Amino acid sequence: MTINEFPLRVQHLTKKIGKKVIIKDISMQIKEGEVFGFLGPNGAGKTTTIRMLTGLIKPTSGDIFICGKRLKTQFKEAIKNLGCIVENPELYSYLTGWENLQQFARMVSGITENRIIEVVELIGLQNRIHDRVSTYSLGMRQRLGIAQALIGKPKLLILDEPTNGLDPAGIREMREFIRFLAKEEGMSVLVSSHLLSEIQLMCDRVAFILKGEIIRIDSVEHLLGEKERVAWKVEPLQEGKEILAEETAVFEKEDGILLTPYKDEKISEWNEKLVKAGIKVKGMEIKLPTLEDLFIELTGGEVID
Repeated sequence: MTINEFPLRVQHLTKKIGKKVIIKDISMQIKEGEVFGFLGPNGAGKTTTIRMLTGLIKPTSGDIFICGKRLKTQFKEAIKNLGCIVENPELYSYLTGWENLQQFARMVSGITENRIIEVVELIGLQNRIHDRVSTYSLGMRQRLGIAQALIGKPKLLILDEPTNGLDPAGIREMREFIRFLAKEEGMSVLVSSHLLSEIQLMCDRVAFILKGEIIRIDSVEHLLGEKERVAWKVEPLQEGKEILAEETAVFEKEDGILLTPYKDEKISEWNEKLVKAGIKVKGMEIKLPTLEDLFIELTGGEVID
């Protein structure tokens, strides 16, 4: 693909604050109709990157292209192809949903009433759009925020924590809606989330960022198709972890499960060594990795924000 064919292309993006390098030479691109996950632990640089992509802060060096338009030198042309929600959608609670969209439409040239109607139908708020936003649930507010982001018919949508605060039903609805936008509307969506299980179900590809650097970009299918792990449940946990660490790489999950690579010829030896050391092996399961498992391995167990 050429630069013009990618809804988003990032080249050697760097951000410094004083002498500190926050973002270190990152590059990535998003394809048309793709849902792209952007994952990183607290302080990894995820929010800083999103703020640069949306023009809220300027990079120190590097380039951002939105639909082939260089954000640095063609800002207006680039930004008209972008819709975004960074953190929480900004809404007027004392106005109705419809009045909020009218206010937002005044800031975007060429938006007709028919376009507002289209967006309202797209997000499924027809029955409540003339109610005050103060009466909306959190999920409805999120949908109205996305409606604002969609009103200018963007080719690229950036959503920072779109499921934040939603109940399980709301999370599922949001996931299905994002997939609909990509599949049926051909929109490219970059989404950040701390819910790795949702990213696994929602995204086509993901990028992992750690300490300002992208450490891996790959398809979810390929990541989850990697070889098996062994999940160990041992007691006491720390002593068991230390013994396994003498033999192989070990990663500890938040629920106290230890993950090691699967090596058929070594499993019985490791189990025997644990037992001889007085460690109770309460469970051992061979399993394919989840996105959460891979995140733990790639980030060394750091907590995602």
